[in-house]
Amino acid sequence: MYIYDSVQKTKREFTPLVEGKASLYVCGPTVYDDAHLGHAKSALVFDLLSRVLKANGYDVTYARNITDIDDKIIKKALESGKEIKEITDFYTQAFHKEMDAIGVSRPDIEPKATESLDAMYELIQKLIDAGHAYETSEGDVYFDTSSDSEYLKLSARVQEDDDKQQRVESSSMKKNPADFAMWKSVKEEYNGLPVSSDKDGFKPSSITFDSPFGKGRPGWHLECSAMIEKHLAHDAAEFAVDIHGGGADLLFPHHENEAAQTRCGTNHALANYWMHNGFVNIDGEKMSKSLGNSFFLKDALKEYDGEVLRFYLLSTHYRSNFNFNTEDLASSKKRLDKIYRLKKRLFGLPECTDSTLFREALLKALSDDMNVSTALALIDEMISTANETLDTAGKHKLLKRETISNLAFIEEILGFGAKNAYEYFQFGVDADTKEKLSELIVKRNEAKKEKNFEASDAIRDEILTFGVNIMDTPKGTFWEKV
Repeated sequence: MYIYDSVQKTKREFTPLVEGKASLYVCGPTVYDDAHLGHAKSALVFDLLSRVLKANGYDVTYARNITDIDDKIIKKALESGKEIKEITDFYTQAFHKEMDAIGVSRPDIEPKATESLDAMYELIQKLIDAGHAYETSEGDVYFDTSSDSEYLKLSARVQEDDDKQQRVESSSMKKNPADFAMWKSVKEEYNGLPVSSDKDGFKPSSITFDSPFGKGRPGWHLECSAMIEKHLAHDAAEFAVDIHGGGADLLFPHHENEAAQTRCGTNHALANYWMHNGFVNIDGEKMSKSLGNSFFLKDALKEYDGEVLRFYLLSTHYRSNFNFNTEDLASSKKRLDKIYRLKKRLFGLPECTDSTLFREALLKALSDDMNVSTALALIDEMISTANETLDTAGKHKLLKRETISNLAFIEEILGFGAKNAYEYFQFGVDADTKEKLSELIVKRNEAKKEKNFEASDAIRDEILTFGVNIMDTPKGTFWEKV
């Protein structure tokens, strides 16, 4: 298996720290708002990576964190008058629901920042003791970037190019402009909003935490380093994890700073392989809330089946920037429809997971840095060949078995074709109509059982007025939207 290392900028054969095992850590959402298409793209990319690793026989431990301590969350709490936990719980649940809708499997470990404070305190203290971090008279703790000779080598930036480093307000107490906060002390105001109370006397809880360094909250970069050490790292290993992933926008400063903290505060480097997925553009323009084009995933799910979105967002290579537009999405749906039409032709036949040449070729393509273009071309060819043969005379028992096995492997490794072959084509029909159709189908089946064919035909005609077709199969009667 080969992975493109975005730090070494080359494709490398995957060699795990522990034979037969693979550890993967991905930066998850900051839960203060709804998930957008960028979140969905990243989640899908590393869901696919986890599936490919497993298909290659690795015992995978996949961790994706929840950032529930962050300045954006505090700002939202102060502006909305809601408790921080109320905000973070709501958006965490929404994130899980939306990831479920696009077929993203839950990670093995999903640590929260609020549950990892002791690990953060421990790492800060190690860095202070080693001379890599310092406390200020204001109660903040900063990482001293000048103490790390390897700093900026991860992102290949120069020290002066630190515009993105200013995620939080700069402090005159810093030794160097690039130094970043590991612990932020209590301040009377946050972005002009009083932390102690607002005009209604509201004071959200969990803005500050008691620590050995005083009251405050951790810096964003610290959180991931500490959670990796707590949940995944092996003291004797050269690296804390095999693979660290996230969006391309996280390489600097977030991953650069994570790597510095881990390198200077422990006896190992952070990750052996670094993987970063490309940006999502909307109609050719980079997705940005400041531009008003941050397409929320929940809105897309109102218009499109979750699996259609999965297929579309994974249809280009993960390292490429993705241009989201409705025309390409519609074309992508037609491509996915072909998988389900073939699945319908084999509906009701026994399951099969026999080894096939197609399965081997598909795994080989995806094991080459997740070459999804080759993988989808193989799928298109397999579907076309299967349909051509099934259209000819004969029972084609072996072909049917192999095709069922091929479809099962596509579902396993890519997450496509997981739905009932008929129910997939029901998307866009509202719940009341679905319930009414179910009732009519039951009545029609009862009429047929009683050999009342006049009544069953009349009910069938009524069903068709809903703009659907019905199919009687050995496994029951199904309908789909025309």
